Amino acid sequence: MRSIRRTLLATLLAAVTAVTLAAAFFVYGLARQQIDAIFDYQLRQLALTLRGAPAGIGGAPEDVDFVVQIWDPAGGRLYSSRPDSALPASTQLGFETVPARTGDFRVYSRALAGLIVQVAQPLRVREALAFAAALRTLAPVLLILPLLAVLVWRAVGRALAPLDHLARAVGSRTPSALEPLREPDAPEEALPLVRSLNDLLQRLSAALGAQRAFVADAAHGLRTPLAALNLQLQLAERASDPAERAAALADLRAGLERATHLVQQLLTLARAEPDAVPALAGEPVSLADLVEQAIADHAIVAETKGVDLGATGAAREAVVTGDRTALGTLLANLVDNAIRYTPAGGRIDVAAGVAQGRPYLEVTDTGPGIPAADRARVFDRFYRRAAGSTPGSGLGLAIVKAIADRHSATVTLGDRAGGGLTARVQFPAAP
Repeated sequence: MRSIRRTLLATLLAAVTAVTLAAAFFVYGLARQQIDAIFDYQLRQLALTLRGAPAGIGGAPEDVDFVVQIWDPAGGRLYSSRPDSALPASTQLGFETVPARTGDFRVYSRALAGLIVQVAQPLRVREALAFAAALRTLAPVLLILPLLAVLVWRAVGRALAPLDHLARAVGSRTPSALEPLREPDAPEEALPLVRSLNDLLQRLSAALGAQRAFVADAAHGLRTPLAALNLQLQLAERASDPAERAAALADLRAGLERATHLVQQLLTLARAEPDAVPALAGEPVSLADLVEQAIADHAIVAETKGVDLGATGAAREAVVTGDRTALGTLLANLVDNAIRYTPAGGRIDVAAGVAQGRPYLEVTDTGPGIPAADRARVFDRFYRRAAGSTPGSGLGLAIVKAIADRHSATVTLGDRAGGGLTARVQFPAAP
C-alpha cells in the first residue's frame, strides 16, 4: 500500500540531497577557479623571483609543491628542482597545462636574462586543495542533514495530521449517525474528497431512510391483511357445512390476492424510490409505445368491467430519456387506478404528446374524481380517501410520484370537463 507520508519524506530528502550535491559541485568549481587564480599568480611571482638566479641554484626542499626548471635558448636544461618530474621543456611562453609522466602540470614560462625560466605545479595539488576547501564549506550542510531529515519528518507528519483527523471522523460515522463532515476542518487539498464523502453520506442516509420507510410501510400495510387472513382461516376451520366453508375459502382466496397485490406494490415502491436505486441508464423511451402497451395490458380488465379504454393521441415525437420499465409501471398504475374507480359504462382516455416543448403522459377517466382538498394527500403511502368499496392498497399514486421524481417529472391532478379526473405526468424539455 502506498504511503503519502513515506512518499513525501523520500521525495523531500531526495530533493535536498540532490540540491546539496549540486551545491557541492558548484562550490568545488568555484574553489577550483579561485585556487587556480591564486596559484597561477604564485607561479608568476615565483618565476620573477628567479630573475637573477645562477645556474647552480640548489634543489628545492622535498615538501615544496613547485617544480622550477631553467633552459638555455638552445633547449638545454640548466637547472631542475625536481629531476624526477620528467617535465618537458616549455613550447610556449605564458601559462599552459602540460602532461608529464607523473601527471599533468600547470606551467608558467618566461624569458629572463636570455634564459627560459619554467615554474610548474602538479594539478593534483590544486585538486586536493579545492576538494578540501569545498569539503570545509559543505561539512556543516552534511552534518545537519540528519537534523533536516527529522525536521522534514515532523513537518510532513504535521501537514498530514488533518488527514488523520478526517480518517477518524469518517470512522466514527455509523448507520444511525451519518452527519456530514465539517468542511472548515478539512485542508484545502482534501476539500474535494470531503465534499464527495458528504455527498456519499447523504445518499447513504437517504437509502437507509428509504429502507427503514419500506420496512415501516410493509409492517403497516401487512398488519391488517394478515390479521384478516388469520380470521378468515379460522372461519374456514369452524365452518360446519360445505356452503359456509366454500364461502370462507372464497373470502380467504380474495384476502390472499389482496395481500399478494399489496406485497407487489410495496416492492414496486421500494424499487421506484429515487434514493434506493442506481442512476438512470439514460435509455430513450417512446411515450407512444408505453401508451400502446398499457392499453393492450389492461384491455381485458377494462372490457370485463364494461369500461371503454382507448388512446386519444400518441405523438411519436414524445420521447424521454429514462427507465423504460419504471415508466411503464408509472403508466400502468395510472390506468389501473382509473379502471378501479371508473364505473361500468365509463370511459378512460390515455394520451402521449408534447406541450410547450415538454413531453407528457395523460390519463383521463369519467370516475368520481378527487376533491381538490385531497389531491396533495393521495400521493402519500396508504392514504385512501372514502371511495365506497373499491379495493386498493393506497400505494398506486405513491409509486407514480416516486417514479416521476426519479425522472424529474411533475404529476398534476385536475378535473375533467364533464366530470372525472385527469392525471398528467409532465417531463422536462429535451436538451
